[in-house]
Formats: sequence, C-alpha cells, structure tokens
Amino acid sequence: MAARAGVSAATVSRAFTRPEKVDGATRQRVLALAEQLGYEPSSAARSLKTGRTGALGIMVPDLSNPFFPDVVRGMQHRARDHGYPVLLADSGEDPAAELALVRTLARNVDALVLCSPRMPDAELAEAALLRPLVLVNRTTPVTSPDLLPSVTIDNVGGVQQAVRHLRALGHRRVGFVSGTATSRSAQDRLQAFTGSTLTEGMEGVVIGSYQPTVEGGAAAADDALLAGVSAVVVYNDVMAAGLMGRLTRLGVVVPDRLSIVGFDDIALAALLTPALTTVHIPLERAGAVAVDRVHAYLTGSGGEDDEPAPLPTELVVRASTAAVRVPPNR
Repeated sequence: MAARAGVSAATVSRAFTRPEKVDGATRQRVLALAEQLGYEPSSAARSLKTGRTGALGIMVPDLSNPFFPDVVRGMQHRARDHGYPVLLADSGEDPAAELALVRTLARNVDALVLCSPRMPDAELAEAALLRPLVLVNRTTPVTSPDLLPSVTIDNVGGVQQAVRHLRALGHRRVGFVSGTATSRSAQDRLQAFTGSTLTEGMEGVVIGSYQPTVEGGAAAADDALLAGVSAVVVYNDVMAAGLMGRLTRLGVVVPDRLSIVGFDDIALAALLTPALTTVHIPLERAGAVAVDRVHAYLTGSGGEDDEPAPLPTELVVRASTAAVRVPPNR
C-alpha cells in the first residue's frame, strides 16, 4: 500500500495513528487508497504504538438471565456506533471471581462497563484504578471518585408503583421474594418494598432471599403460600416465572389465590400463563447510556452530569394480578 501511495510505510502508519504529523494532502491520499483497498490498520500494532486498544470490556453476572443479554445488546449497538469492538465476560454469579475477570479484561481494553457487579465496594474501587469504569444497575460508592457516573434504575419508583397497584386491588398483606444479599439491586428493591408498604398502610412480609433464577423462584413458592399473603412482588421476572411454574404444579391458581408482580419486563413476561404484571426497565437504553458515558470520557467530549438521574421504570399491568378473591390462610 505504501508503494502505491508513493510514501514510506512509516508515513502510512502515521496517517492513521498520528495524523497531525502528516501533510494534509498526503494523508488524504493514503486514506483514499486505504478505502479503495479495504485496508484497516492492525489494532494490535496500533495498541503497541499508542497504548490504546480501541476496545471496551463488559462484565455481567449471568448471561443465562434474560435481563443481561438485553443490556449487552444495547451496549454492543452503541459501541458499534462509536467504533469500539467489545470483549464480554460472565462471572457466573460468583462475586469472588469478578475482580480477577476485570483484571484480565483491563489488559485488553480502554475502558470497562460492569453490569450489576456483585463485588464489594472496596474491590470496585480497586477495579476503577485499572481502567475508566462505569457501572450499570449499581450506584457508585462515594469513596470511589475514580469511577465514572453510574447508570442506575429507579428501583424505588418501580416498587412503589407495584405496591400501589396491589393496594388498589384490595391487597393488604403482601410479600416480597428477594434476590441474593450480594445483589445491590435486590437490597434496594427490598428496602423500597418495606418503605412502600409502610407508607401505604399495608402489611409487608419478607418471604426470603433466593437465587435470582427460575429454581430460586420455585423454591420461594411454598414459603409464599405459608406466609399467608394474597400477593407477592418478586425481585425479577425469571424468579417470578419459576414461582408461577411451581404454583401451577401445586394446583394453585394465579391470580385467584395469589397475585404476582415481577420486575424487569423481559420478553418472557408477556408469554407466561397468565401473562406477568411487571415493572418495565429500559434495558437496552441502560446499556447504550453506559457506553455513551465511557465514550464521552475517552474522547473528552463531556456532557456528563455529576449526578445522572436514574432511568425511569413503569408498571406494565397484565393478567397475573387481580382483586383479592380468596382470603389467604394465616
């Protein structure tokens, strides 16, 4: 290519990596020829010269949970818009594995996006020293100024909508099926449930903490029945699906005996029988916003808020909730 452009190989390299060092007309000739030939400079070689890889690293806790592929899809689409290749890691819901994965990713990327990380705040602070880092669905610890602004969800508003909906249907004793203690969003939703039921003059019952999986939801079903509640709010839709499946096997009719509200509004929610009432989260938008924040930092384009507002949530009412019909046994 250098010979065809009538310049040295070094000039071709500088045209891509240090364009300010190349005469404008020469650079345009090199770029035009590169486009004609379909030439792209080696990212590996470029990283050796510039110390930049041009890539983003993304870590999620569990790709088998439909929540995370939707967020990742939003990240990938926006990363493609900005010209970033993406490296993806799945921690398998193991908080102890996350920091090691982040260290591995950091060697190969320019910035990191961590979606719902389970690791403690101290480890997040350590991770933020490795590469510019933004969080999704987890607040930034005030002791970690190295973290970029996080992309958060209005968990409180979503739970409040769910509780008010159940109160309007006549439910007064309602339960909450929580995720694991290592999930910050599970703890946020649990606290919001406790506060909302108190505010609404309802009796809120914490059913327990379970794995955020179909199996976890199924494990909560018997406990929910024993709790003597007429409705439950479930940490996520995947757990709600497991809970509903177990109730069906027990011959318990939803929502006649128990109304159920999920959280996330994954595609599965509308396909369940009955279709699941749930709190909608703009999952793909959350991923896109996270990449935009990283891009703004890397390019110095600014436009970041010091305290960006949480993304809004919205209750989607379907068939899994109804007015109280059968008083629960207590």
